[in-house]
Amino acid sequence: NSKLRHVEKDVLIPQIMRDRAKELCSDKVQAFTKCCQETGLLMVVKCRQENTALKDCLVGYYSDPSFYEECKAEYLKQREEYRATGIKKKRKKLTPNM
Repeated sequence: NSKLRHVEKDVLIPQIMRDRAKELCSDKVQAFTKCCQETGLLMVVKCRQENTALKDCLVGYYSDPSFYEECKAEYLKQREEYRATGIKKKRKKLTPNM
């Protein structure tokens, strides 16, 4: 049964999308984090370029229908495994660098 509940469409699949997009944009995440660490309070002004590059990368994935379908398929596979085994797969959390 691949029918999705509201929480799956609006919360669980978008969470997978965010996690995967952060991994795929990791070079931009690292550049922005490094800039913030080096500039302190002036990061709003000084890290604008890195922030824009990071946002563009993330939004590119968030707005890609094929990326959504990939993440939905990944979620459905995890849900199917859970329903078959009763064992919830641990989602790896990205550790923030800041």
